[in-house]
Amino acid sequence: MKETPLSNCERRFLLRAIEEKKRLDGRQTYDYRNIKISFGTDYGCCVVELGKTRVLGQVSCELVSPKLNRATEGILFFNLELSQMAAPAFEPGRQSDLLVKLNRLLERCLRNSKCIDTESLCVVAGEKVWQIRVDLHLLNHDGNIIDAASIAAVVALCHFRRPDVSVQGDEVTLYTPEERDPVPLSIHHMPICVSFAFFQQGTYLLVDPNEREERVMDGLLVLAMNKHREICTIQSSGGIMLLKEQVLRCSKIAGVKVAEITELIQKALENDQKVRKEGGKFGFAESIANQRITAFKMEKAPIDTSDVEEKAEEIIAEAEPPSEVVSKPVLWTPGTAQIGEGIENSWGDLEDSEKEDEDEGGSDEAIILDSITMDTGVEVSNIGSQDAPIVLSDSEEEEMIILEPDKNPKKIRTKTISAKQEKAPSKKPVKKRKKKRPAN
Repeated sequence: MKETPLSNCERRFLLRAIEEKKRLDGRQTYDYRNIKISFGTDYGCCVVELGKTRVLGQVSCELVSPKLNRATEGILFFNLELSQMAAPAFEPGRQSDLLVKLNRLLERCLRNSKCIDTESLCVVAGEKVWQIRVDLHLLNHDGNIIDAASIAAVVALCHFRRPDVSVQGDEVTLYTPEERDPVPLSIHHMPICVSFAFFQQGTYLLVDPNEREERVMDGLLVLAMNKHREICTIQSSGGIMLLKEQVLRCSKIAGVKVAEITELIQKALENDQKVRKEGGKFGFAESIANQRITAFKMEKAPIDTSDVEEKAEEIIAEAEPPSEVVSKPVLWTPGTAQIGEGIENSWGDLEDSEKEDEDEGGSDEAIILDSITMDTGVEVSNIGSQDAPIVLSDSEEEEMIILEPDKNPKKIRTKTISAKQEKAPSKKPVKKRKKKRPAN
């Protein structure tokens, strides 16, 4: 299913608002949307919300054989999926160009930047290493997928704990979380992607574009940077030419945004770790606000019911007496009625389907009546009422019966002359005279 294209009016409105340095959601030019991070009950599971864009991250691990050229390094695997639940435009079972581009950008941002110590994932050199798999699922699409996906991947990797192992000779022992505490991954830095949208051939710049702004933008610049202001990867798309000053300006803005996001991630991880140590409640269900209708629980509020009767009497005494005026019913059409104010009742009006059925029934009845008069020549007078006149025809005379509701049918006789009689000339009867024979 293709996405609904923007109309020319919407496109012009968005571009005009960007020229006036205004955005539809009320943000400023360099403002990010609100970021919310929530963790699941298992380690390595998280949901990141960037405005209305939501991404679910899940990290898993298993022991596999290493690559031949890297016998002492673990394996990192990243996979991003765009489901139809996020947007109708995403087709299931097919890798679009956008999905391939996002996966490659994530691999360059996280794996090629060496943010994780892969050598610490080695168990037995050349035989057993840990393979870390990061699965990212887009739950809702409202623009800027790459930023939300990079944050979700980094948060999931920082939150993940792998099982502890021990090696004795050729025997590798894997311990459960009950036997030994899981081991966190060794992370050197946190690369975060920051997206910049350009409009009017690079004249105007926006940070964190939403879905509608992405449709009208001319180009996109993605900068992956850590809090130490080290650029991990950079990618420009859209076919626009950027000046050196524009790229440097974007890098300075990205450095500030990455520092803020990194601090937010660290606080979220510390709060989750604190809750788990104290034995409190944690998980996705606990992150739902209690004020929402979709919440699983509501806080009980005490209600004082001691003076209910007295308060009810006071309210009744202070209230105005009801009016004695009774509204008269309004008859819009026969068989319907309306009392009081409201929308006009349309039950009395026949629907199009009912009208078509009646018309078809009337035409069938007229055909039957015609056949009866043609064969027998008997006049039919008492027939069910119809709105349209029913015509009874004969070879010499044509009888028209007009049937009206609750009235006797009227008969109208009209003399008609067939086409054959009009063409044939009028002939008078000719009498032949007999000649008298002379008498002999």
